This record gives sequence, C-alpha cells and structure tokens, in this order.
Amino acid sequence: MYSIIVVPPAADRAGGKQIKVATGERLPFGRAVTDGGLALDHAGVPRIAGEISAHRRFWLLDNLSNDQTYVVESPEGAGEHIKVAPGRVETPVPFEFARVVLPSAGDLLAFDVWAPCHAYRTADRRGLPGAATVPAFALDRTKRYFAVLAALCEPRLRGEPHAPLPAVEELVERLRPSWPSVTRSAVYWNIDYLAVKLRLRPGPDDADRPRRANGKKQSLVSLALRFDLVREDDLVVLGPSRSEVVR
Repeated sequence: MYSIIVVPPAADRAGGKQIKVATGERLPFGRAVTDGGLALDHAGVPRIAGEISAHRRFWLLDNLSNDQTYVVESPEGAGEHIKVAPGRVETPVPFEFARVVLPSAGDLLAFDVWAPCHAYRTADRRGLPGAATVPAFALDRTKRYFAVLAALCEPRLRGEPHAPLPAVEELVERLRPSWPSVTRSAVYWNIDYLAVKLRLRPGPDDADRPRRANGKKQSLVSLALRFDLVREDDLVVLGPSRSEVVR
C-alpha cells in the first residue's frame, strides 16, 4: 500500500509521471539524484537537497541543504505553511496536500506531495458525568455577522493566502446579493460585534475608526482561518460572486 504520492515539477514531469512511496520507504531529491529518487534539474538545487520519508498517515521531510530554508505550503488552506531550516531532519508535515518550495538561484522550484486522508475518531461520551463541553466559538452561520466574516475571509479561502483584506466598500458589494439592504454602517457594526463575540481586543495604536476597523479585520481573519471557523464551503452564504454571475 502506497502512503504518499510525489508529483514532480511541471517542467520535469514526463507524461504526468508520479512517484509512489510506500510506508517505511524514503525518497531522496536533488540535482544529482538518479534512479529511485526525484531528480530536480536546476543549477540552484543542491546535488542532494533532501529526503522524504513516508509513514501511514503523514510524511517527514529532511532538509539536507547547508544554507537554504525550505517551505512546505498547504495549497488548499489559507496560507498555512511550515518552514524547514537547513540541516533539519525528520520534520513532520501535517498537510494532506502539500507543496514543497525550494529557493533555487533566484527561482522558486516546487513539487507536490499527496498524503492519505487524515483519520479521525470520535470519543464515546456515553455514560460520562457532567455537562457537555461549552463550544470554543459559538457562531451561528445563519446570522448576518457570519456572512460578514465569510466575506472577509473569502479572498484567502479562494486560494490567495496573501491577498489584501477587502475594504468595507468591497464587503458591501460582495454582501449585496444575499443582503440587499446592506450598508457601510451595518458592516462596521458587524465587525465590531464579531470582535466582541470572539473576544478580540483592538491594538493600542488604533486611533481612528478606519485603522481600528482594519486592525479588527486582520485579527478576525487570522483567528477564523487559524481555527477553521470559516471554510470554503461556508462561502455559499454570500451568494454568487460577480464573476460567477457573469459566467
């Protein structure tokens, strides 16, 4: 049974070639790697750049470079990534779908790693005494404040992890399909309400309202994406985007 699948960079992919790695096996990668490894034909890649070790539900990454930090991104996430310092070995990678990015003489060379779906289990709570656990974040997805939060998170959930946050005017336009009477004041009110509801505090330098609102927006999006309070499936509450309507 194969544990992970490694997809070479597009430039090195011959006929959609993929490398399958079984649990317990190791896959070296680099410029001088030959049969049995992932050859990366780029002058900026070390001869032996690193190694991947497959396990049942995750994989480990060795960075064998002397001076380059590698980045492992989650393309399906909202900017999640881990950094692997030079010389670090057996770094566990938690992403089901990951992209390994190597800085290579001014370029960024990347290859993908597909891991198995994560396994989950639910604790059997039958017969346990005491009250149920209070939810960490009590959000009602049918309320307008949640639509505002979804609109704030949408650009980064759509695959642009470093996208700037939408301005209030852009939020108003995005919310209009599902909330025809939306106004700037209503959006500001809901941002303030979310900051209180999620127990966020404004920064000490927040002097005027636009800056205060922007600081709250940054904090709200960071918290929501970090703890999956808003997922891509939740964007349905916004209605179709303008590009979807045009199509």
